[in-house]
Amino acid sequence: MSKNSTQKSTFHRHGSDRGFSMIELLVVLFIIIATSAIALPNFIKMFRASQLTNGATQVADILKQTRFQAIRRNTPVVCQIAGSAASSTIWADSNGNGVADPAEQQTLLSGTVNLVAAGNVPGTGALAAGVGTNVVLVPVSPTNGTYTFDQRGAVNPAAVYVSYVTNAALPALGYRAIVLLPSGSIQIWTGDTAGNWRLLE
Repeated sequence: MSKNSTQKSTFHRHGSDRGFSMIELLVVLFIIIATSAIALPNFIKMFRASQLTNGATQVADILKQTRFQAIRRNTPVVCQIAGSAASSTIWADSNGNGVADPAEQQTLLSGTVNLVAAGNVPGTGALAAGVGTNVVLVPVSPTNGTYTFDQRGAVNPAAVYVSYVTNAALPALGYRAIVLLPSGSIQIWTGDTAGNWRLLE
């Protein structure tokens, strides 16, 4: 009798050490799938929003590099924009030939993130008010635009210029504005589809 009892005890002990049951595994799997289903859309939205900010930062970086060249070389240098609704090339036109040569600093915006015309952007008046009192924003063409920096790094002619970036396929992600002040300093703003703007940097 005690021998059978010992055998049963040993059997139960080994049975409990076998691992998870099928029901436990299914419950864990269901929790993982449910969590992923909730988190994935937010992750994708955040990723695409960060792509917009990155696109605006790339444009700002080319402007900064163009300005630096103008100061370093003590001569005016033009930053050129050329492209279409699908893609835009922005470059520091160091030799002034109007062509994006391989040796010149440049960036390409295409696919999900691209420059857009000011007429498609909501709340541009609110953006101008956010930049400063009585500011008039001068939009730069997303397909054939220029920024010129003089040898001091100031913008010539003096004005407050702006370029806009968005995801044309997903306008609900909002917009980014690259604002170039007359002094040559640059601001990046983020705006939603209702035209509310806030300064990023």
